Amino acid sequence: MSIIDQARSTLQDCITDVSSWCSSRRLQLNTSKTEFIIWLGSRRTLDKVSRSDLTLQLDSGTLNPVEVVRDLGVLLDCELSMKQYIARITSNCFYHLRRLRQIRPVVGKEVTSQLVSVFVLSRLDYCNSLLAGLPSTAVKPLQRVQNTAVRLVLNLGLRDHATPGLQQLHWLI
Repeated sequence: MSIIDQARSTLQDCITDVSSWCSSRRLQLNTSKTEFIIWLGSRRTLDKVSRSDLTLQLDSGTLNPVEVVRDLGVLLDCELSMKQYIARITSNCFYHLRRLRQIRPVVGKEVTSQLVSVFVLSRLDYCNSLLAGLPSTAVKPLQRVQNTAVRLVLNLGLRDHATPGLQQLHWLI
C-alpha cells in the first residue's frame, strides 16, 4: 500500500468515525456542506497527485476536496500560502479605512484612532500567529494596511513615512 493510499484510508476512516458520531447523536453529516483539504504541499507536489486519489466515499455520498477551506474565519489553502486570507483581510480593512477617511475631519484624531483600532487593527490581529514564517512578500499587503491606518490617524500625507507614526502610536512594525 502506497503512502497516498494509506493517507486516504486513514482520512476515510476518520470521516466515517465523524459520521458515526453524528448518527449516534441523531445528527447527519451533510456531504454537500462538508469541505476538506486532503493534501497539503507545493503546487508542483500537488500536481503529481492523481484526481482519483482526491475523492473520498461516504455512506451518504462522495466527498470532493476543495482548494480552500474556511475555519473560524480563516481561509486555509492547500499550499498554506494564506494568499486568499491576506487578500480578504486587506480588502476588508481598506474598505473600512476609506469610510473612516470620510469622517476623519469631523471626529478628530482620538476617535479616529479608536475606530481604526476597532475596525482595522482587530482584523489584522485576529489569528496573526498563523502568518508567522510567511515570506515578507506575502505579508506586505498587511503592512500597507497598517501604514495607511497610521497616515489616516495622524493625518499624514501619502509620501510621509509611516514608521515614526507606528512608533508614536505604539503599533507593531
